[in-house]
Amino acid sequence: MNSMFSSSTLSCLPSLYNNPKPYKQLPHFSFTNHRLSSLSIQPTSTSRKSTVCAVPPSEGTVAVINFEDFVEKDWSFLDADDISTDEAYKQNIDRIISAGKVGDDSKILISTGSEQFVDRVVDTCSCKLLLVVHDSLFTLACIKEKYDTVKCWQGELIYVPEKWAPFDVVFLYFLPALPFELDQVFGALSKVCSQGARIVISHPKGRKMLEKQKADYPDVVVSGLPDKPTLESVVSHNSFTMVDFVDQPDFYIAVLEHTK
Repeated sequence: MNSMFSSSTLSCLPSLYNNPKPYKQLPHFSFTNHRLSSLSIQPTSTSRKSTVCAVPPSEGTVAVINFEDFVEKDWSFLDADDISTDEAYKQNIDRIISAGKVGDDSKILISTGSEQFVDRVVDTCSCKLLLVVHDSLFTLACIKEKYDTVKCWQGELIYVPEKWAPFDVVFLYFLPALPFELDQVFGALSKVCSQGARIVISHPKGRKMLEKQKADYPDVVVSGLPDKPTLESVVSHNSFTMVDFVDQPDFYIAVLEHTK
């Protein structure tokens, strides 16, 4: 298994899969990621315990981790709609993917994507590499359980290692979950994107649904979707140009090209 979730670290996160979730159970395996020592895990018993993970030198050193402090945010709302029964939702997802113009040699990065979105990318695209970046270990575990060839990295988008770069397509599937200024996001992406790379910012249900999500999940939805003037101003300072922009109540998409 060639990913940040390696078979050599399957005993590092005991009992994570027992953490109750509203829609599915976590697969029974665990992870290697760049910042485990700063994470916290919900306890599965009243006993206090800590764990030391031994990881390969190439994956970095992980210190003592107090699992009783780990709390996983609820990201289930990203998969609240069923792509198999909601035709309008499926069409919007396909429109988002099509905007990336993925080719057989493309290296794709998906930031904070839903499981269904990743499923659809895998089903409809042939590519050289697919990396999924997410804050949720639970979401990444479910993705990794289904797709061994998909690389998964737990952490913040602006800190993604350059070893997988340059990326030809970046899907910012849920930008409002990123706790960074737009200039930070596009400054970081400019360093890891190829010339001509396409950045697709999207919301398949648009601003109307985003407002509801922000009210229901304020700990996850920490910002909004940028309007056209704001986005144009920010991206132009980071070697991107806007090639498409649609901002409707029920659909949002902005497509950028890296000019550097």
